[in-house]
Amino acid sequence: MTPAFVLALGRAAAAELGGPLVLGRDPRASGPMLEAALVAGLLAGGIEVLRLGVLPTPGVAYLTGAYRARAGAVISASHNPYHDNGVKFFGPGGKKLADEREAAIERGLEASAPYREGGRLREAPEGAERYLDHLLAYAPDLDGMRIVVDAANGAAHRLAPTLFARAGAEVFAIGTSPDGRNINLGLGATAPETMARLVAELGYDLGVAFDGDGDRVILADRRGRIVTGDHLLYLHARVAGEPAVVGTVMSNLGLERALEEAGIRLLRAPVGDRYVLEWMEREGVRLGAEPSGHMIFRDRFITGDGMLTALLTLAALEQSGTDLADWVEELSLYPQVIENVPVADKQRVAAHPRLPELLAEAERRLGDGRVNVRPSGTEPVVRVMVEGAEAEAVREVAAWLATRIRSLE
Repeated sequence: MTPAFVLALGRAAAAELGGPLVLGRDPRASGPMLEAALVAGLLAGGIEVLRLGVLPTPGVAYLTGAYRARAGAVISASHNPYHDNGVKFFGPGGKKLADEREAAIERGLEASAPYREGGRLREAPEGAERYLDHLLAYAPDLDGMRIVVDAANGAAHRLAPTLFARAGAEVFAIGTSPDGRNINLGLGATAPETMARLVAELGYDLGVAFDGDGDRVILADRRGRIVTGDHLLYLHARVAGEPAVVGTVMSNLGLERALEEAGIRLLRAPVGDRYVLEWMEREGVRLGAEPSGHMIFRDRFITGDGMLTALLTLAALEQSGTDLADWVEELSLYPQVIENVPVADKQRVAAHPRLPELLAEAERRLGDGRVNVRPSGTEPVVRVMVEGAEAEAVREVAAWLATRIRSLE
């Protein structure tokens, strides 16, 4: 991800998507450099760019629709370490691009999109307040509630504490001092243990931890127990009385069985929020989530939004007269181990002819449980997920399978 590449990407995106285009980023160190390159490419493509500055990814998606822009873009590597970065594009209304439009941008890179006159840059600092107002419309009255907010030193570092304070809560904020290199470092949705510990130690009501670009959230109940996307999907499905919800192949087997007992179908999409949304739209389902805390409320917005998810969860608790701890106790998740196996060619390993044989043997060893192996979408690793009724068997099978997958290279 070099400035030269991002410059060319901007020109190709301008040719395919048109403008106006709203642009945001997270606070990682490479952001200003890549933002300058992307703006240059977009302007060279002859379109108008509305620059939002540092803003969560779902905020950029929302403002793409609110400004009636033809496209949106965000410079972020989400939950990844600071040294990674990427560019994500949205179409009208803030919806992620279809595969064919992404392919068209890639072809534009190869064809060297032409320079066009008319490009214009406009600053849009008011976008953050507009996004906050949108979120507050879904907030219950949090007067008297005490919340630990962990912003992961990411894109939500200003907005998240402000949001919950404006809704009436007493806020203890951490992860709000980004230096460009500490995004997602030991904090946030990928490392919620500090947030959860503070909730219990300080006697707060609950905690919320966002990832670096703010599209996912992990909660903690008043006892400091971590609440995942599986818990949230179960909670909302039960409170709303949904007949079916969409999870992924990584959703816990305990969730599937608990939903089944409640008369709710769990549909499993491939990993990735875009696939969750595709399945939701195809099946007419309103709720979908990944265990990582990325949740979509299709009747509210088409993009996962960590802060919106947290507010809607608090509203659901208020509506049902329950405490978050009640739902942690009601849903028994199976022990699960995820091993990230570094490989030189993750696609080759995932397509290896011996892999189905290894998976069948792993499931035989496991007994009551489930095994899933997939290439990571953002890292050079193959993710091995094993879950089952017996924790020791899960650990043993995960280690056994990870070792054999390394031998497939």
